[in-house]
Amino acid sequence: MFPLLIGAGLVVLNLVTSARSQKTEPLSGSGDQSLFRGADRYDFAIMIPPGGIECFWQFAHQTGYFYFSYEVQRTMGISHDRHIAATAHTPQGFLIETSQNVRGQINFSTHETGFYQLCLKNQQNHFGSVQVYLNFGVFYEEPEMDHKQNERKQLNDTLDAIEESTRKVQKNIFHMWRHYNFARMRKMADFFLLQSNYNYVNWWSMAQSLVIVLSGILQLYFLKRLFNVSTTTDTKKPKC
Repeated sequence: MFPLLIGAGLVVLNLVTSARSQKTEPLSGSGDQSLFRGADRYDFAIMIPPGGIECFWQFAHQTGYFYFSYEVQRTMGISHDRHIAATAHTPQGFLIETSQNVRGQINFSTHETGFYQLCLKNQQNHFGSVQVYLNFGVFYEEPEMDHKQNERKQLNDTLDAIEESTRKVQKNIFHMWRHYNFARMRKMADFFLLQSNYNYVNWWSMAQSLVIVLSGILQLYFLKRLFNVSTTTDTKKPKC
C-alpha cells in the first residue's frame, strides 16, 4: 500500500511540474488582448561594441512596404573602420538582403505577416565601437481605384475627393519625412567627422608649436655654446 501511495505522489508531482514548465505566452487571437507589435516606424541611434551584433524585430502585415536605412555616425576606439554589415530576414528566418557599407538602405515588399528581423554586425572592427543611426519601419498603400470610378467620385462626392487628396498628401509627407531622416543621418555623420577633424587639427597644431619652441630653445642653446669663449689666466693658458 505504501509503495502505491509513493507512486501516485510522484505522478501528481510530474503533472504539476510539466504544467509549470509549459509556455504561458499568449498567442495572437487566443485571448482578449493581442500581442504587442510596436509602432510602424522608428528612428534612433545605437552603440555597437567591437565585434558585436545588434538585432531588432519589426512587425509587418502581408501587403506592406518595408524600409530600412542606416549610417555609421562615428567610431570610438583604436580602429576607425566605419564599415558594418546589415541584414534583413523574413519571419521564417530566410535572408532577404545584405548591405555592407558606411551607409545603406534595404527596401522590400512584405509578402507574409510576422516579425521581420534586422541585424547590424560590427565584426570587421575588433578594436573600436561604432555609433549607428537607424531609421526603419513599414507603411501600407491602399489599392488604387479605377480611374473612371475615381473621377466619378471626385465629381459626385466632395467628401471622397477631399479624403483622397488628404491621403495623397499624407503619403507625400511620409516620403518627405523619410528623406528628411536620411539627410539628418548624413548631417550628424558630417558633424561628428568635422568635430573629429577639428580636435585632430588642434592637437596636431599644439604638438607642432611645442616642437618649434623646443627646437628654437635648443638652437639658441647650442649657438650660445658655440660662441662661448673661455677666459684665460696666468694659470690657465691654452697649450700649443
